[in-house]
Amino acid sequence: MITAPFDYVRADSVDHAVQLLGTHGEDAKLLAGGHSLLPLMKLRLATPSVLIDVGRLAELSYVRDGGDHVAIGALTSHHDVATSDMVATDVPLLRRVAGQIGDPQVRHLGTIGGSVVHGDPASDMPAAMLALRATFVTVGPGGQREHSVDGFFTGFLETAIGADEVLTEIRVPKVPMAGWSFQKFQRRAQDWAVVGVACVRNDTVGIGLVNMGSTSLRATAVEDALGSGASIADAAALADEGTEPVDDLNASPEYRRHLAHVLVRRALEEASR
Repeated sequence: MITAPFDYVRADSVDHAVQLLGTHGEDAKLLAGGHSLLPLMKLRLATPSVLIDVGRLAELSYVRDGGDHVAIGALTSHHDVATSDMVATDVPLLRRVAGQIGDPQVRHLGTIGGSVVHGDPASDMPAAMLALRATFVTVGPGGQREHSVDGFFTGFLETAIGADEVLTEIRVPKVPMAGWSFQKFQRRAQDWAVVGVACVRNDTVGIGLVNMGSTSLRATAVEDALGSGASIADAAALADEGTEPVDDLNASPEYRRHLAHVLVRRALEEASR
């Protein structure tokens, strides 16, 4: 399909992008890799009047040591995350998730920031961010803000980022010795997951769910049960608590709930080895 008409402008810096967002208002959208936004525009599910291209802001593409965390620029490609030695050592779950997104073309052009800001509950990256307890850094007219991942995904394709803010960095706590697992069930290779699970387990447990509601969700009932000493099997039986899986051509809500139980159990077993 063809997108609705729009104007195009290229930002020269983060501050310029913030200025342009303020000028054009809520009808403007940021364009980076485009793999999340452009399909919505072709389906007329998103009809921005202005696209602000930030894809060439090289200062937002990096993977750096932040001490107790790995700092990743918002415009870092999935490929660069998946092939980073630092990510492989300190946050191996993130490397695995990034390496399974789409195909090589998508991973070279798609950005980690775009995947997060899009806020699609069917996307793998937000679930990984929930499991890893990431922090998001944005810049707007009022300066810099930090957002905890809890409460960041506010609705279907909605996040806590303001209409005049730009995501600049993602800070992921280092968990080099933690057990981890990423499980997802797909009908075909490269399809969106029918259900997915990102899991990290060390002193505490973090579990993010893919496609189990209108937003990306944590399996808090499972996390709390394990913290209280429950077995993996008993905790995994709570995987669908607090979720609202959709009914679509790929699966019924009941089937998604069943998958959540199975995949959470598998993820916990793998992360506990």
